[in-house]
Amino acid sequence: MNRALASRLPRTDAASARMRVQGLEHVLESAIRIPGLGTRIGLDALIGLVPGVGDAAMAAMGLYLVWEARNLGASRLTLARMVGNVGIDALIGSVPVAGDVFDFFFRSNSRNLKLLRRHLNSASA
Repeated sequence: MNRALASRLPRTDAASARMRVQGLEHVLESAIRIPGLGTRIGLDALIGLVPGVGDAAMAAMGLYLVWEARNLGASRLTLARMVGNVGIDALIGSVPVAGDVFDFFFRSNSRNLKLLRRHLNSASA
C-alpha cells in the first residue's frame, strides 16, 4: 500500500481512537459557550430540541462512542453501561421540555467518555 493512501485511512490504534472520541464528546457536550452563564452546551442539547428526530440522531452519535469502545476491547459490562447511558438519554430526552432540561444535565457522552478512559487506562497499566 502506498504511503499517500495509508495516510488517508482511519487510524485504529488506541491513541487515535481516544482523540476521535474526545473530539466527538466535545462537539456533542460542550462545544458552545453560553454567554453570561459560564456554562457550555453541545449539539446534543441543541439538536435534541428537535422533537423525535433530534434525540434519535444524538442517540446514533452516542452509539458511535460505544462502537469505538467495543473496537478497543472494552468489557461487556462497560459496553452495557455505555448503552444504558445512551438509552436513558434518548428515552428521557424524548420527553418534551423536561427531556431537554435532562439533556442539559445528564451528558451521557461525557459519562461514556469517562468509562472509556477508565478502560483504556486500566488496559495500559
